[in-house]
Amino acid sequence: DIFATAGWNVITLKYGKKQMAAFQHKGGDALREWIDSCPNALYAALTYKGGAAWRAQLLSEIGEVAGIPQLLTQYDDDELAELMTELGGHCMETILEAFNQIEDDRPCLFIAYTIKGYGLPLAGHKDNHAGLMNATQVHTLRDRLQIAEGDEWAPLAGLSQGDVTALNDYLEAIPFTQPSDRQPVAAKIAVPDAASFPKPGASKEATQTAFGKILNDLARGESELADRIVTTSPDVTVSTNLGAWVNQRGLFNRDERVDIFREEKIESAQKWVMTDKGQHLELGIAENNLFIILGALGMSHHLFGERLLPIGTVYDPFISRGLDALNYAAYQDARFMLVATPSGVTLGPEGGAHQSINTPLIGMAQPGLTYFEPAYVDELSTIMRWGFEHMQADDGGSVYLRLTTRPLEQVARSYNEADLLKGAYWHVPPQDGAELAIVYTGAVAPEAIEAHAQLLEDIPGAGLLAVPSADVLHRDWMRSTRGSWKRDVPADPSHIAQLLKPLAPNAGLVTVIDGAPTTLSWLGAVRGHRVAPLGIETFGQSGDLIDLYDAYGLDANAILEACASLYVPRD
Repeated sequence: DIFATAGWNVITLKYGKKQMAAFQHKGGDALREWIDSCPNALYAALTYKGGAAWRAQLLSEIGEVAGIPQLLTQYDDDELAELMTELGGHCMETILEAFNQIEDDRPCLFIAYTIKGYGLPLAGHKDNHAGLMNATQVHTLRDRLQIAEGDEWAPLAGLSQGDVTALNDYLEAIPFTQPSDRQPVAAKIAVPDAASFPKPGASKEATQTAFGKILNDLARGESELADRIVTTSPDVTVSTNLGAWVNQRGLFNRDERVDIFREEKIESAQKWVMTDKGQHLELGIAENNLFIILGALGMSHHLFGERLLPIGTVYDPFISRGLDALNYAAYQDARFMLVATPSGVTLGPEGGAHQSINTPLIGMAQPGLTYFEPAYVDELSTIMRWGFEHMQADDGGSVYLRLTTRPLEQVARSYNEADLLKGAYWHVPPQDGAELAIVYTGAVAPEAIEAHAQLLEDIPGAGLLAVPSADVLHRDWMRSTRGSWKRDVPADPSHIAQLLKPLAPNAGLVTVIDGAPTTLSWLGAVRGHRVAPLGIETFGQSGDLIDLYDAYGLDANAILEACASLYVPRD
């Protein structure tokens, strides 16, 4: 009904040709009615039991109907089993007729009835989902298909020589097998250099706000990059700061639609004009659909030879609603930028239900997706520029940005952008032999900076490490670690191993993130340092940021207490 309402041509293939022929005999209508009303479980059980069971059941239930006994006597047990199980999805005649009757360009949905395990000795059994045939059953099947021993994997085994010749001639002539380059090639889109790429300059800014400004600057300019960006969002377009982009580039619709609110002279900052030139796709509250469409848009270069650079925004905690579609989009090597914001308990004033915990771990664990959580606007600008390149690289992938609505003072720092893109850099480098370092990711940067400043009074030379991507950092460390397991092959040291090298061998690390503490707690394994990990293990409290950080142990005091704990003697 859903597909038909959407204009699809829906065709149901329920009966095979043998069944449809049987329906023409006296009693055939009763047989059809019995098939239609038979519960799936009973139909499956009778399939497994075979022809004698079919005959007994049919005679028991409809044997008194005129014509049924005579109809059934036309088939021996094997023929009756074949009649009852060769449903529409197993009858090639029925399938081909259905395909050949399509005469228009409407999309079609074929609903084909089938028997699970059809043609095998375990057909119909409720336990056959992971069932395997034994050797005797395999040999019996091979013999029934007239396949010679040793020819089990031959493509056309079991056919007569005449059939093989005719089929080979047919296959060699069809267009699909003709020599050709069937993989479309899409040109790469130029990304502005670092000097030209947008970089908002406010003294105090949230990364979510800066993201919107970067897209707005791109939208206002004339570049192929901006023309190839397509944005989409599940009902959070404005609250994730896509509004300015949409005002510049418009909403997509196949038919032009005016902005009713503007027509009715109702004041609004948003220009919701829809045309077939629009570059934003507005979804309802459907995160699974978000990842489905990101996957589709992100494969356009492979499918059609036209490159798109899709960006999807979603509230960070609701990534979990679409994980299956996200996983398969990445598995298919779709290329997109996922901007998840706001995140963590930092968005607490919006309510406890919107707080996220495990999403950094999702970003780290998902193949084909590279996770970043920048604290500052200059970091975000660099990462987005890199992301547009990464989405187009032969060995690239998709990008996940975990952003925040918390405005941070854009502090002046001196760091290497290459280190940033490798996952980490020293915000304040440690002195050689330093006994402690604080490690932070994302929105908790001010608390880490405050705690570090106080720490220097007691531990001069302590370091402050920024980790904008625990994902990139961990991946590089694992590469180096695996390399060291191979004998006689010197392993390149990982970026994080080189960063932590100045610290004393027995130094302590206090890690802090507005997310699962395991995102950073693995750092202790790099050089054997002791770790006190801070992060979020529960959610749901509402309040202002000071109270929330105090409750969850993310404030400067909690960081200093964690530092002190590393020096408490252990039993």
